[in-house]
Amino acid sequence: MAQKPSIPKGTRDFSPVEMAKRNYIFDTIKEVFRLYGYQQIETPSLENLSTLMGKYGEEGDKLLFKILNSGDYLKDAPEQLLASKDSVHLTSKISEKGLRYDLTVPFARYVVMHRNDLAMPFKRFQMQPVWRADRPQRGRYREFYQCDADVVGSDSLLSEVELVAMEADVFSRLGINVVIKLNNRKVLTGIAQIIGAPDKIVDITVAIDKMDKIGLDNVNEELREKGLDDHALDILRPLLTLTGTNDEKLATLTELLARSDEGLKGVEELRFVLDNVRPLGLKATVELDVSLARGLNYYTGTILEVKARDVEMGSISGGGRYDNLTGVFGMPGLSGVGISFGADRIQDVLNTLDLYPPHTLETTRLIFMNFGEREAAASLQHIQALRRAGIACELYPDAAKMKKQMTWANTRGVPFVAMVGESEMAAGKVTLKDMTTGEQLSLTCDELIARLNA
Repeated sequence: MAQKPSIPKGTRDFSPVEMAKRNYIFDTIKEVFRLYGYQQIETPSLENLSTLMGKYGEEGDKLLFKILNSGDYLKDAPEQLLASKDSVHLTSKISEKGLRYDLTVPFARYVVMHRNDLAMPFKRFQMQPVWRADRPQRGRYREFYQCDADVVGSDSLLSEVELVAMEADVFSRLGINVVIKLNNRKVLTGIAQIIGAPDKIVDITVAIDKMDKIGLDNVNEELREKGLDDHALDILRPLLTLTGTNDEKLATLTELLARSDEGLKGVEELRFVLDNVRPLGLKATVELDVSLARGLNYYTGTILEVKARDVEMGSISGGGRYDNLTGVFGMPGLSGVGISFGADRIQDVLNTLDLYPPHTLETTRLIFMNFGEREAAASLQHIQALRRAGIACELYPDAAKMKKQMTWANTRGVPFVAMVGESEMAAGKVTLKDMTTGEQLSLTCDELIARLNA
């Protein structure tokens, strides 16, 4: 017996139903991106390893999928490296390309390569798969989609305001009740300064980013292990347990960070974003959260993260401000800010809450039964008129038994069936059956279009 085929671990097939759900998410996000003036680009699945390596840290480099050179990929490999099985140094000899790890580095490369053709500020969105040689587990795949939007070439905080509004708009359209959490990397830097540990900014941000998962006591314990004393932790505690309205939190931060110019600058940037978001009437809660510390060394200003309020789930979107997107490619000083939507997690939320609109999963609205050659020809004329009216419909290809055709329509989840037999042809009408209620109506083609479009 032939071995049953399989797919690589960490990858997935998507059924028609699943693709209908995913396309609903992608189409909603894409519609909002375009509404806000973002232009779509695409970059190759393959990038030169020289573009990718060294951009994600040592651990990230290990997760890059490398592609063997075409032909005899071992021809330029030194015998010594082959004999010693030195995979680190051997890779550069046998592989020049890799699958993209994210959309950000390819975007940076794109901006540098096309900088003379881009009108700055440049507002781009990109929705493509990325690959990571990670250990597959629930919610973590080796191939997954990212949906990114970025503004580069402007320092204006109005870009942050727009991105917050865009986040709220997307999730409002999807029917997901969310909280949009905001922080600023300069505030985190200020915190490290006032507790006398500016050199431990990474350790501090890594620890406090776990606040929601492990709680304050465990965060403090982790910080002690990183070398912070009890005095520093006493200063840090009120910063990590801020309560009250956003304005009250800002007032407290201003007082606690009074000795840090960098921290106060971050507070003012947060104040600007929150003050300009407030009058927009967004259908989302926008909350200042000092424990938010995503991005580590990557983000330099505003940080944002979105969480669903009605489902226990990690962040379903996030992003922030970065000051030197293209510096690694020899074009320093280009500031930008961006967000990324987690399509897979958003789908998990929509599945859990059953938030898909009624017609989302319909691929065909109406199927015509096939009673023979003459009847099929008459049906095709109606089908053409229906399709011109934007109604997805089709004809069963064979003059099979009615039960078989009806079963097929039911299996497909098609809501309506149409029948054109001798009597319908003589009257110039179609018999429409509602597969949910069983109701049958005799309609002209125009009446049929009006009913299905109602």
